[in-house]
Amino acid sequence: MDKHGIDISIVSTANPWLDFLTSKEAPSLARELNDDLEAYCATGPSLSSSPLRRLYGFGLLPLLPDVPTSEITSIVEQIGSLSHLKGVIMGTKGVGKGLDDPALEPVWEAIASKGLVIFLHPHYGVPDELFGDIENGHVFPSPSASHSKLRSLLLAHSGGALPILSSRLASCIAHDPLVARRLKHDARHYLGMLYYDAVAYGAPELSMASAAAGRGPNYAADAAKATDGIDGWSALGSQRMMFGTDHPFFPPVPGVADTEAKWASVTENLAAIQAVPGWSEADKEGVRSGNAIKTFGLA
Repeated sequence: MDKHGIDISIVSTANPWLDFLTSKEAPSLARELNDDLEAYCATGPSLSSSPLRRLYGFGLLPLLPDVPTSEITSIVEQIGSLSHLKGVIMGTKGVGKGLDDPALEPVWEAIASKGLVIFLHPHYGVPDELFGDIENGHVFPSPSASHSKLRSLLLAHSGGALPILSSRLASCIAHDPLVARRLKHDARHYLGMLYYDAVAYGAPELSMASAAAGRGPNYAADAAKATDGIDGWSALGSQRMMFGTDHPFFPPVPGVADTEAKWASVTENLAAIQAVPGWSEADKEGVRSGNAIKTFGLA
């Protein structure tokens, strides 16, 4: 952080799942890891001339099929009680059947009641059973579509393929009689309700993701004339983007780069933010810090 001029980081485990453990082991380890992360952040350095610490974190949940929902929601309560944990990090597998699994409903409610941010990270692969027992149950699963009290849902990797495929997905949903009436709004509307890390490594990718987010209000069922044009959408969507680094992945490769040099995962993502056309300096500063300060309540 010092090498790259980063004042505050919100850290987490690299891969946010405990499904390599048994259902008996995972809850106790999740609690222990959350307590350890809280202590690590609380005893870390503070920001000079500020009551803020330099480290905050995302808590872990024991998302395994055989873990009782009451145990998971109890750990949400634990995370909500730890002042240096600002949210939870989850994989897209949920408890085994994806994010639209009814078993997760109490979990979303508990997270919403604590005002926690959800950092959603893709899990490994998409096994057939993830599509669930309900026909078309997997189409555009989004807790934000049904849980308006969820404070923030933050997608890793700038939303991955979702922004570029969002119009195609919206068309698929609109033309499928089994799901066409399931959502209140056009699917593209919901992209404007999400947050995205800005770990895309390129200005065109950031511009695309932010434009997809920024045009979301245009697709509300009752939308009046809203912001128009890609630059306008991108500027509006910049308010949903937050700088990230991919740390601890991608350090300089020995023999290829100077191992004492700054990490490309930091410098390239900062350069990408600076180069996005249509973003004002205020927009860029928001992506670098202001949006996260507001979203995570660090002001």
